[in-house]
Amino acid sequence: MTDAYTQLVNNPVGGFVARNLGLPQPVELERWRRGAPLIDGRVLIGAAPGGRCGTAAAVVLAEAGAEVDSRLGDEIREALGDASIDAGIWNDEAPAAQHWQGLVFDATGIASSSDLRELWRFFHPTIRRLGPSGRLIVLGGEPAECSEPAAATAQRALEGFVRSAGKELRRGATAQLIRVADGHESRLGSSLRFFLSPRSAYVSGQVARVGAGVAVTEVDRDHPLRGRVALVTGASRGIGEAIAEVLARDGAHVVGLDVPALRADLEAVVARIGGSAVAADITDAGAPRAICEHLADEHGRVDVVVHNAGVTRDKTLGGMDEERWELPIAINLTAEERINDELLARDGLLGAGGRIVCVSSMSGIAGNAGQTNYATSKAGVIGMVESMAPVLAARDATINAVAPGFIETAMTAAMPIGPREAGRRMNSLSQGGLPVDVAETIAWLAAPDSTGLNGNVIRVCGQSLIGA
Repeated sequence: MTDAYTQLVNNPVGGFVARNLGLPQPVELERWRRGAPLIDGRVLIGAAPGGRCGTAAAVVLAEAGAEVDSRLGDEIREALGDASIDAGIWNDEAPAAQHWQGLVFDATGIASSSDLRELWRFFHPTIRRLGPSGRLIVLGGEPAECSEPAAATAQRALEGFVRSAGKELRRGATAQLIRVADGHESRLGSSLRFFLSPRSAYVSGQVARVGAGVAVTEVDRDHPLRGRVALVTGASRGIGEAIAEVLARDGAHVVGLDVPALRADLEAVVARIGGSAVAADITDAGAPRAICEHLADEHGRVDVVVHNAGVTRDKTLGGMDEERWELPIAINLTAEERINDELLARDGLLGAGGRIVCVSSMSGIAGNAGQTNYATSKAGVIGMVESMAPVLAARDATINAVAPGFIETAMTAAMPIGPREAGRRMNSLSQGGLPVDVAETIAWLAAPDSTGLNGNVIRVCGQSLIGA
């Protein structure tokens, strides 16, 4: 589902015109393909002195069978050797034709502002060698854990570096920062794999935080959700349909939920993916109890809950009646709270290893004229995730959110051409995302080995030019 402008600038004539006029030149993003490697190309890895994530990163690269390079004198080479990686050697005089699909830098050892030069030393000679749909990843620590103000200052500075680098990258490349809490380096794998892979095609400029979590010994990389039950609300079409498809692809039995008026569409989706359907209005007073009783009676539990159902009722605040205000709050926020409360009130229904993933929105982060009701509800979703993270952690479960930007759906296709084109281009990738991009991000957060991810809000927006 590539838009016409992207198709135009990717042919010789259109590309020539775009270059000469200084117009955006989005490329067709590389996305997940069955049987494809984690990353299709070489990875250059480095570390600031004293970094602590080298071993965990090396294990991920070794498991993926990635071809890896590093500088000869970089202390990361010891970790690569311990992981049985026969790493190539790179130096500044390497041929200009040498390039990588991944640049990974362990910045956890950076402890002062002067140490930040290590970022320049690693990326200055290499960033222009990053290939199409390449990945730039910085591994950092948590500023709040630093014992010295200078170290906390330097670690906080990493966010500005990564977001700026993401805006300099071209040809579909992305940049991310993964903050790893001290002592929890073994939880890095899920996030590093996701951000290196094509599954993160439309995610850029993000900060993921990895902390404590239940140890997971084995994960089926092809079907990480095998044997798990996943509830997806709003599953009959659009982003919800894509979420259901991706979770089923990863092995889950998907219980799709939508309003009775969309029962036929919903049943068609779940029939195609081998799931089951529940028709319910989540705003009904008895809906949380009925949903939880269905899950308990039919499946004995639920392992993954995806709160995707949502509506907009756009109007400027002065012209908005009470009903138009109330409906998005009721569906997008209050219903999710009530379902969560019922889930957690039933002992064992969402057990250890459980995952709740909510769908917020860029409007909830940056605000949007004419959407005070919708933005309020989606900001509330973020607040719910942040406030419930400790509650879920106490149950060895997690809650996270995604915040989509401009996603190509039937709704955005019906927008006037001006706002539609502006929405598509106002991000570092200069294009809209696809429903599958949101679904892939949710599948990552729902995976068993994403145990260290709790309380995160990940934007799926191509690094939108608005918002944080």
